[in-house]
Amino acid sequence: MAQVPITIAGRTYRMACGEGEEAHLEGLAAELEGRISELRSAFGEIGDQRLIVMAALAFADERFEALKKVKTLEARVEELQAAQANVEATVGHWAVEATAAIDAAAARLEQTVQVLNAAGRTEG
Repeated sequence: MAQVPITIAGRTYRMACGEGEEAHLEGLAAELEGRISELRSAFGEIGDQRLIVMAALAFADERFEALKKVKTLEARVEELQAAQANVEATVGHWAVEATAAIDAAAARLEQTVQVLNAAGRTEG
């Protein structure tokens, strides 16, 4: 297990992570540190712990909103998949009907050709 030093609100922490996840953890820490800096600029020095809690709540809110969007999109995907299945079933039905109509037309044409050939033989 890898150990990564990260700095949050001026304090350094050694965090464990899986091998190869070091850069990801460092990126997350940098994003949190950036959010804390934004909050510090907006609210001034109100205490590191309070800023960290505010940043955590902001990320939690973003996560909540993202999950809500994901659920909405998943529902929409299900609707679209159902619509696609209906379209495919309808197209399949039309294909069967079209094939039957073409077969019937071909049979009528064949009968017409036979009648015309028979009429031509009797005239000649």
